[in-house]
Order: sequence, then structure tokens, then C-alpha cells
Amino acid sequence: MTPQEHLAELERRAELGGGEERLRRQREGGKLTARERVDLLFDSGTFEELDKLVTHRCRDFGMEKELVPGDGVVAGHGRVDGRPVYAFAQDFTVFGGSLSETNAAKIVKVMDLAMKMGAPVVGLNDSGGARIQEGVVSLAGYADIFLRNTLASGVVPQISAIMGPCAGGAVYSPAITDFNIMVEGTSYMFVTGPDVIKTVTHEDVTKEALGGAMAHNATSGVAHFAVPSDRECILLIRELLRYLPSNNLDGAPRVATTDPVDREDAALDALVPEQPNQPYDMHDLIHAVVDDGRFLEVHQYFAQNIICGFARLGSRSVGIVANQPKVLAGCLDIDASVKAARFVRFCDAFNIPIITFEDVPGFLPGVRQEHGGIIRAGAKLLYAYAEATVPKITVITRKAYGGAYCVMASKHIRTDFNFAYPMAEIAVMGPEGAVNILYRRELQQAEDPAAKRAELTQEFREKLANPFVAASRGYVDEVIAPRMTRAKLIAALASCDNKRDKNPPKKHGNIPL
Repeated sequence: MTPQEHLAELERRAELGGGEERLRRQREGGKLTARERVDLLFDSGTFEELDKLVTHRCRDFGMEKELVPGDGVVAGHGRVDGRPVYAFAQDFTVFGGSLSETNAAKIVKVMDLAMKMGAPVVGLNDSGGARIQEGVVSLAGYADIFLRNTLASGVVPQISAIMGPCAGGAVYSPAITDFNIMVEGTSYMFVTGPDVIKTVTHEDVTKEALGGAMAHNATSGVAHFAVPSDRECILLIRELLRYLPSNNLDGAPRVATTDPVDREDAALDALVPEQPNQPYDMHDLIHAVVDDGRFLEVHQYFAQNIICGFARLGSRSVGIVANQPKVLAGCLDIDASVKAARFVRFCDAFNIPIITFEDVPGFLPGVRQEHGGIIRAGAKLLYAYAEATVPKITVITRKAYGGAYCVMASKHIRTDFNFAYPMAEIAVMGPEGAVNILYRRELQQAEDPAAKRAELTQEFREKLANPFVAASRGYVDEVIAPRMTRAKLIAALASCDNKRDKNPPKKHGNIPL
């Protein structure tokens, strides 16, 4: 066999992975193969594979007879929408996608190159865990990857797709990355599986209920997206990358739009109900304001009392954080605070302006919240906003009460532009509650307590709670008609083009984790 023929044979074996039978079972299970996933991720013909012929080094337990070129992971680089991206895809057909010394080295090489070249890293996870036959060497491989995840955090975007099993120590690499996407029905994540849990705690639970896509999207918050298939997972990764810069030195990407920057929407004038306790859907405002109505929501199923996601305004990529009056009246609770804090910090790390739509009556009261650490969780969101140096713009649509007003990107924590709608209420607490405290004696002595309460509430609203009081202090830059929201936001963003802000010199702060 000539050297050329030998090379061709090795490449053929590498592309077959675990063989035709295992590839067939992979597809029958509703999953794409590792190479099919890579081909779908990258622009056609741009993928360059690295270490295609690498094999494992284990010579025990009969492993010397099973040498598969590539050793269970496809790794390399290519282009997504013309921009360079690095990626690895674990191949479940080869030793169950288990991590070996050489398998980990391939992943580490890709991550090191991504940091050096300033390009995003995408990890397509489908693995049974550490390769048992290699013992501590495989565990060392995981630690090598975790270190790169940590060093790359805030330097290049990291996206993880869980497209099969991801258990034990393997879960901590996706947990460090910026975004986790899970495929419904075929993926799961957990530190300890159902069998161990049943033995230790006597709880009986399925893999899906314990660590399936919706368990982590809606309950734990570990995952940010849930999709029905491998194909939609890859397409979502491509869409997400379009909103993100390649690295922390690049600006947020811009995509041309025909949506007029000065477009007004008269329907917004009637969006916020006159009654302060009546809910409305903040999604309606977001879709009406952003370019072409396109909004990519992050953590859609988790802590739904706050909305986070990406959109564009005047062609600019922006991150949006918004209270959701439809859920818990838009109150901030533990989960919502942590969800928004992490999103704000991501946007700040990658130069993506932050738009905040505020309608928050305060922090959610209750013993469970207090004992669960709402003080610490709320402080995380406050810290994230205060620390952020990217352009920050806030629109108060209705309520902005108490400490939650301070936390939600108020003027006092370096927000660049703060707008409010005419019906906004900015105060220590709602007018009704304030009146009950301030005028308790007068109300008790009044001939008609209800009428007196209504009179005093209106007086309080006019004197203290309306946005014009805050505007007179400079805490609100402008009171705007809701229909003008898009135009005002885009103009404010344009004025922030050359923003320069920084934090005091330090190794890093101590966010209240």
C-alpha cells in the first residue's frame, strides 16, 4: 500500500467513526452523526479538521486492538456566515463518545486556538463520560478543558449544545460556557444519574425528569434553550452567533435593515394599562420596538418574570432585559435576579449595549425568598448593572418601586440614558401602600376612609410618584410618548458609539456569588 493509499484508508476509517452499524443506530435514534452536525454548523466547504488521524494511547483492557482514527471527537475550524468559528463534536459512535487523553487534547487544542485567534468556540456534546479504561488520565483531560473554559470566559463566546448524554464531571464544561442548548427527547445532563439517586436517597426518577431539556430549561436554569431536533439546534447556534461579536475586543455586530429608525407605533400608547395592577405582555413592547420585530429570547422557560434576549436596534446588536408584568407582576425574585445578572455580565463582557424595560413593583416578598438568599441574589443583579461599562439605556414603562428601582439600571448606577413613559410611577413604594403608612391615623379618623384614601393616593401620585418629579432631579433624562420608544432608543445608542467608561484598576471584583 502506497503512503497515499494508507492516508486515504485512515481518513476513510476516521469518517466512518464507530462503523456503519453504529452510525445507523445513531440516526435511528433521531440524532445526526458528529460529522453531519459539523457540516450543518459551518458554511459549506469551509470546515478544516484538525487531528483527524489521532488515536488513543491506552494499551490495557484490550484497547490496543481498537484504534479508531479521530478517537471519538471531530475538531477543527471553519466559517459561520463568513466569520471564523472553532468547534468540536463528540462522536457517540466511537467508544460512546467517552473522553480520553488524546480526545481531550484535541478539544484543548481547538480552544487554545480559538482564544489565540479571537473566535467563538462551539462544543457539540454527546458523550458517555470519562473513558474508564484510562482512569485518572481521562479525568485530567476534563480538568484541562475546564481550565480553558474558565480562561476563555469573557474572551471569546462559548456555546455548548447538549445533543446526547452529558453526565458526571462532563457537565461542568457546558456549565462554565455562556449558553447551553438542549435537544428535547435525546439529551440529558446530571451530576449523578437515576440509579445512584435511587440508591442514596431512594428517589425514583427518570433521566428525562431528572436532567432532560425542559428540566434544565424550566426548573434548574442550567440550559438556556430547548429545541426539538439536532438540526434546529445547529440552526439556533448559527442564529445566536449572528448577534455576538467574535471576541471581547470586537464591537457588537451590525446587520442591515430596512426598518426605519424613526418608525413610531401608535399602538404602544395604549399598551400599558391605566390601572397599575392590570398586567400586560412586555413581549409586545419588545417586538414593536426592535428591528423587524425579531427577538431571540434567552432562558425563555426559566424565571419568566424577567425577559432576557438579543435583538437589533438601528442595525446594532443589543441585549434586552425586561420585567414581565404578566408573571408575578414583574417582581424580582431569586431566579430572575440571577438570570438577568448573568445575561447583563455576558453583554458587558462582549461589548453589547444593554436595553432595560422596567416595570417592577419590587422584590418578591416571602420567607422562602428571604431564606433562599434574595438579598444575595438581588445584589448580583445590582452588581452586574453597576459594573457594566457598555452603553446602558433604560425605559421605565410603569412601576419602578423601592430597591428594585435602583437595581434595574437606574441613573445612579451609571446608566447613560433613562427614559420614562408619562404613566410611570417612581417611588419608594406604591402610592396605596405609602398612603396606608403615612396617613394611618387620618384614615382611621376619616368619616369616609375609602374616599379619603383615594384622595390621598392621588395626591401622593401627583406629588411624589410621577416621572416628572424624577425628571426634575435629572434621574430621568426625558419623559417620552410610548410611540417614540424606538426612535429614542436608536438615537441614544448612536450617541453612545464612542462611549469610554472603565472600572477602578483591580484583579477582579467580588460579586456576591
